[in-house]
Amino acid sequence: MVRAAALASGDGAQLQAILDSIYFHELPDLDLVAVISPQRDAYAMKRALNAGVPAYVVDPELFPTMTSHSMAVANKLKDMDIELVILAGYDRPLGVVPYQFKNRIIGTWPSLIPAFEDYEGDVHRAVLERGVKVTGATAYFADGDGRVGSIICQKAVPVLPEDDPSSLARRVMEDAEWKLLSQAVGLYCAGRLSIHGNRVLIAEEKPGSELIKN
Repeated sequence: MVRAAALASGDGAQLQAILDSIYFHELPDLDLVAVISPQRDAYAMKRALNAGVPAYVVDPELFPTMTSHSMAVANKLKDMDIELVILAGYDRPLGVVPYQFKNRIIGTWPSLIPAFEDYEGDVHRAVLERGVKVTGATAYFADGDGRVGSIICQKAVPVLPEDDPSSLARRVMEDAEWKLLSQAVGLYCAGRLSIHGNRVLIAEEKPGSELIKN
């Protein structure tokens, strides 16, 4: 079993995807032992507690800098002997965390990297304005700066003529991001991921594996 913690903010929709996968026994090698949030009133905290997962707050207002806050998060993770960190809609800079958990932080990005990789606004609005016909999402290992690093897996989502930014965001999230996050976590916990340079290689599925399929 892989001891993991999720970093989550806001409504915790991505966290719920992981919690659902655990509930339906789709992540048999994952032991989610904690959810950490910068917001005491984040709905993600309620989702965690409803699922029986301990939830902790590391309030950024109690720290003088972003770096000191990230150090507190990293120390909390180390104190709990965490191996894998899951970014489940976390809206704070990771700071020093990636340096202490190299190749052990998994997150998703709502586009097919490298498309719109450095876009800081509404990615889905940018997709529509550019006239893109196919978008999607990417699951990745965070790099040393906490940004998108080595790509684990991707899933395409068609852009429909009637889409607006809201409908496209919802479909990318439901059809790609949520599935990819659970898939990438499952691959890691099953010991099927290896990194060679900037490439992530996925080993063949072991007999009897219950890894979820798209």
